[in-house]
Amino acid sequence: MATATVVHAVGSKVWVKDDAESWVKAEVQKIEKDALIVALEESGELRKVKSEEAPLQNVDSRGVEDMTRLSYLHEPGVLWNIKSRYQFDDIYTYTGSILIAVNPFAPLPHLYGPHMMDQYRGVDLGDLSPHVYAIADAAYRQMRKELKGQSILVSGESGAGKTETSKLIMKYLAYMGGYMQAANRRISSGNGGGRSVEEQVLESNPLLEAFGNAKTVRNNNSSRFGKYVEINFHKEGGISGAAIRTYLLERSRVVSVNNPERSYHIFYQLCDGASPQERARWFLKPAQEFHYLNQSTCFDIPGDSNAEEYKRTVTAMAKVGIPPQQREAVFATVAAVLHLGNISFVEEREADSSKVAPGPAYEHLQAAAALLGVDKDGLEHALTTRSRMMREGVIVSPLNVRSALDNRDSLAKIIYAKMFDWLVAAINAAIGEDRNCAASVGVLDIYGFESFDFNDLEQFCINLANEKLQQHFNQHVFKQEQAEYEREQIDWSYIQFVDNQDVLDLIEGKLGVLDLLDEQCRFPTSTNKDLAEKLYNTPSVRGSARFNKPKLSQTAFTIQHYAGPVTYQTDNFLDKNKDFVVAEHQQLLEKSDRQFVRQLFPAPEPAADAADGSAKGSAPHTAIKLNSVGSQSVKQLGELMGQLHTMEPQYVRWALGDGSAKSSAPRTAFKFNSVGSQFKKQLGELMGQLHTMEPHYVRCVKPNGLNQPGLFESSNVLHQLRCGGVLEAVRISCAGFPSKRPYLDFVEHFWPLAPELYHRKDLDDRQVTEGVLRLSGLQGYQLGVSKVFLRAGQMAVLDKQRTEKLSKAAVLLQRFARGYLGRLYYKQSQQAVVRLQSWGRGMLARRQARALREQRAVTVIQKAWRSYKMRQQYQEVLYNITHLQAMYRGLGARKQYAEMQRQLSALVVQSNWRGAKQHKVFMALRNAALVVQGAFRCKYALLELRQLKTEAREATKLLEDKKALENKVRGSQK
Repeated sequence: MATATVVHAVGSKVWVKDDAESWVKAEVQKIEKDALIVALEESGELRKVKSEEAPLQNVDSRGVEDMTRLSYLHEPGVLWNIKSRYQFDDIYTYTGSILIAVNPFAPLPHLYGPHMMDQYRGVDLGDLSPHVYAIADAAYRQMRKELKGQSILVSGESGAGKTETSKLIMKYLAYMGGYMQAANRRISSGNGGGRSVEEQVLESNPLLEAFGNAKTVRNNNSSRFGKYVEINFHKEGGISGAAIRTYLLERSRVVSVNNPERSYHIFYQLCDGASPQERARWFLKPAQEFHYLNQSTCFDIPGDSNAEEYKRTVTAMAKVGIPPQQREAVFATVAAVLHLGNISFVEEREADSSKVAPGPAYEHLQAAAALLGVDKDGLEHALTTRSRMMREGVIVSPLNVRSALDNRDSLAKIIYAKMFDWLVAAINAAIGEDRNCAASVGVLDIYGFESFDFNDLEQFCINLANEKLQQHFNQHVFKQEQAEYEREQIDWSYIQFVDNQDVLDLIEGKLGVLDLLDEQCRFPTSTNKDLAEKLYNTPSVRGSARFNKPKLSQTAFTIQHYAGPVTYQTDNFLDKNKDFVVAEHQQLLEKSDRQFVRQLFPAPEPAADAADGSAKGSAPHTAIKLNSVGSQSVKQLGELMGQLHTMEPQYVRWALGDGSAKSSAPRTAFKFNSVGSQFKKQLGELMGQLHTMEPHYVRCVKPNGLNQPGLFESSNVLHQLRCGGVLEAVRISCAGFPSKRPYLDFVEHFWPLAPELYHRKDLDDRQVTEGVLRLSGLQGYQLGVSKVFLRAGQMAVLDKQRTEKLSKAAVLLQRFARGYLGRLYYKQSQQAVVRLQSWGRGMLARRQARALREQRAVTVIQKAWRSYKMRQQYQEVLYNITHLQAMYRGLGARKQYAEMQRQLSALVVQSNWRGAKQHKVFMALRNAALVVQGAFRCKYALLELRQLKTEAREATKLLEDKKALENKVRGSQK
């Protein structure tokens, strides 16, 4: 873009950056030396911006179907075009041959179905409105025409609609395959009762969604794995086979779920949809009682039924071709994973040892062992111990409670991952891949670029895949741009554009991040700090301009990706990168009573013995070749061997032999494997296959984070466009000739720059266009067969010249028009003033006469009214005085009556009070007299009692004396 004096003019419509909306519309009010004064359209606020930061607006009011037709192809133009179309439910937009699909978050049945498939069948891309069917049809027709493989790459962030878009593409391809082979759609043994390949391909979607999709905070049906479906076609255009490949299943979701997300759908479907017999057979309980599921409070998805989805999953398995016995085995394995999560541990008596907790935990151990077909004691031993291969032999070490829990989770994750891989292989085996097909169409549904507050190994691998796909995307866009130049027969030179190969070299190159990660994983004592230090100190990583070390972290690192910088935390990198089956788990499960489990964990094939086989129970010798610079001391060698003896068995052992080919065969081999290296290999194979195919791109966009229809968050969409590479494609286009206009459109818009050429009948549109460009003084443009190609900023220069010329013509027209209107206004005003004066004088005379009459009438009315008011006032005063007198007299009488009543009441009270008082005195005197009488009578009674007692004592004395005399008399008589 040129300076403001070249491309901007007063009144130009421009875009201005905004913190909330990313870009807002504004109008140029004033042009200064190095800046513009603009007014925002919505608020009228004035802002001062640099001229290069204020790109011009496009004139289209509702947007265009293909954004390459925009006059100004830049970031705000792309964003505005998508937003304006989305507001009219036009969710699809082209950028050349790239389809941008915005998730409407609402059903649009009129856009899909057989009636729409018929409309787009056989129609060239761009002839009808943008649609995902158009991309699928273009790939199908190009595949049939050239008999060359086609690929459709669907990408976007979680919730953008990748899965639904992929299903729509597959439905269309299945529709076309069935349409071209209507008479022979069934693949059967002879009676036509078999399943169609189209049906099997389509039913594989809900099946993989059940086992590989989950609810996240962004999406209720988020794919937690990458999927590449390759559909094979024969020469007649019918489907002859298909193959599915998956990438990077999120294993951690099996054992850990954040609230309010869910684990994989199949767990909840099994808990709610299994029949009573199945629940008893698999020892199932409600989802709320399983530890792997109750870490979140979300167990249901609004609008979906787990029980109905379970029936649909079973139906899909049957339609795909999985027999009932294997379906039973799959669900039993899923139930076993749930039971593993409910196994808890307690400390044993020995230090750093553990055992399964008694009670419910032990019951779940028994259930898991039964479903896996292993001994419960063997399962407990595999969960609570770990074997290490030492030089002296195998040493079994107990695990503490924390390590046992990690060991349990590791077993659950590897079982589910292997079961998922088996399920994909079973689908492929049931459908059948046609390796002799005429051509194929691949549909890639892969996760989009991710950047969160906490980015782990999953985000690292996902972004690596997006870097690879972005490089492929850039090369394809660049190739298309050059193909158009050649088709239009214009002179062009090689266009330079920024490649992201340096990022790929940083990640997967020699001694890149993945190599250093694998190297650290080989050391069992290595920590995340060791990995971070290795990254910080390795020249090939530290020296890259794309690599940075955060200032506030000692274990994180930042990579400058094509979509922006992402900071990765290395806390879980080492644990998540290790991808091997623990020896105890392998030995236990390979001897399972269930054939399905043995298929998941096959026993390793016995290797040829390197020696004579006599040393059957002895540990094999290890030969290690040391390449050193300088001399090595015995102490250093001892330290190295001591460290190697503490390692996990993830290295390679060679047995010493006689040098022959037979003796050099390894007896035991433990090859280190990692998630990163596996993903790198899979990604390389995928990219190799994509490079052999003609690509078609679908970029899915999530308009808002609330999953609400009609809501468009500009900043969020702009970030997705950057991550999806759409803006990168715009940048590549801007590096060449970003403005491409057909001659007719160019002439219709810019003819005011050369009206004399426009009105000449002997000139065609191309010649008029060439004359306009020559008169405008532009350099570097190109004239093609049907279009004119302009460099970046030249369209703005032409628009400025057009605006200035139209403005000069408008000023001239305004001068004559204003003079004529001024004279006409003066004459009309003079005549009007004279007429108004006569009207005004007559009106004033009539108004004065009317005022005199009104004054007389008012005086009469006032007299009558005042007399009436005085009489009314007198009557009112008289009435009020009479009423007050009556009220006063009545009040006095009532007071006198009340006084008489009060006196009478007082007399009654006095009489009652005096009687009561005299009665009280009387009763007091009577009671006193009774007391005195009682006391006196008591005194006399006591005196009388005392006298009687004295008399009684005297009588007794006389009797005793009498008896004494009688005794004396009797004694004297003897």
